[in-house]
Amino acid sequence: MTSASALPAETPAIKRRHIFAATLGNGLEVYDFVVYGFFAIQIGHAFFPSHDSFSNLMLSLMTFGAGFVTRPIGAFLIGAYADRVGRRAAMMLCFVLMGLAIGAMALIPTYNDIGLAAPILAVICRMLQGFSMGGEIGTNTAYLVEAAAPNRRGEITSWQGASQAISSSLASLVGIVLATVLSAADLDAYGWRIAFMLGALVVPFGLLVRRSMPETLHQEEKEPHVMVRKEGALGFPIPRVVLLGMIILGGGTISTYVINYMTTFAQDTLHLSAQLAFAATFVPNLVQLPACLIGGWLSDRVGRKPVLIWPQMARVFVTLPIFWLIVTQPSPATLLGGMAVFGFLGGLTSGAFYPALAESMAKKNRSMAFSSTYALAIMTFGGTTQPVILWLIHATGQPIAPAVYLTAALICALIAMIAMRESAPGRVKTAPALQPVPA
Repeated sequence: MTSASALPAETPAIKRRHIFAATLGNGLEVYDFVVYGFFAIQIGHAFFPSHDSFSNLMLSLMTFGAGFVTRPIGAFLIGAYADRVGRRAAMMLCFVLMGLAIGAMALIPTYNDIGLAAPILAVICRMLQGFSMGGEIGTNTAYLVEAAAPNRRGEITSWQGASQAISSSLASLVGIVLATVLSAADLDAYGWRIAFMLGALVVPFGLLVRRSMPETLHQEEKEPHVMVRKEGALGFPIPRVVLLGMIILGGGTISTYVINYMTTFAQDTLHLSAQLAFAATFVPNLVQLPACLIGGWLSDRVGRKPVLIWPQMARVFVTLPIFWLIVTQPSPATLLGGMAVFGFLGGLTSGAFYPALAESMAKKNRSMAFSSTYALAIMTFGGTTQPVILWLIHATGQPIAPAVYLTAALICALIAMIAMRESAPGRVKTAPALQPVPA
């Protein structure tokens, strides 16, 4: 998903191609997972035929949410495997599982062809995708943190968020192209399948490049500075770190899926063209790429917390005005401009958050702890966000209702960011009650 020439220079232990391999895998995982959301209407027509458009779309979005149920299971099992066997082996496993799921999703016959088996198979594919992604992101983030020199952890680990922005941009770009060159009937019939098949084509190459990645699990931690009060029976970090991480991830997840839902929102609620609807998701994800990298780079220099707090505060204040403009004056300028501002601010916080959370966890359980924290937050908020948005609009009759829900989530995340401890090397403040935990 990323070009090798655009990646940061090699670290003392890891070459640029290894960072590329890690971000490529994570990018495909996210591309596969979110492309369903972009084509929710078309997939709903294929697997859930109904004369009621609301029921049709709701069933499609509930199938999308099924993938979140298996995320915590994948996070715990694959995360534990990564902490015991190695990061590379776990990431290879995730890539194989995702390849199987994305290929199968593209080939499932429609409801008209095989009846009830079609939606059942779709749900199974979504659950396999969720299981795979549950283990991928925590293991991937652990690898990037461990691969980077201490003074470049933010810069290197920001490619976690950047790869998600790239893959989401590619998914929406694919949607724009397909919506432009295909008729609505063709998009319903087979256009959405092309998007999945394009992702499946990357799988063999991804497996090849991931095989060359050196293992980081058994390398000595550079400048260990993880500070925790105690560990639980399963070796997880203190509940405070997990709780704050889940709250921040909850706000970020709701934000992400509100942006992803803009493709459906622009067509179903604002009645704009399919091309403009896909562009509404492409633009914010595109600007998130440089924003993530800037946020990670900046967090190495000024600390993680300032880069988390100030952009998040700005998002809290601009969300309602942006949505008000989009709803009351729907046009390419308000829709794309508003989403670009929102995406850039979110990218800055993402660039600082991934290293901040990973640094707050001991290396010996970092993959499982990060994966489980991430997966529980995503399951709780990611799988419910789009159905909740659809229900809010349907129940209130107010298209701006999603902005109120989003603003509340962003405020909660901001409070959690303020409560987090600084984790950047050279800026960690040791409290008397804290004791360092060796990696």
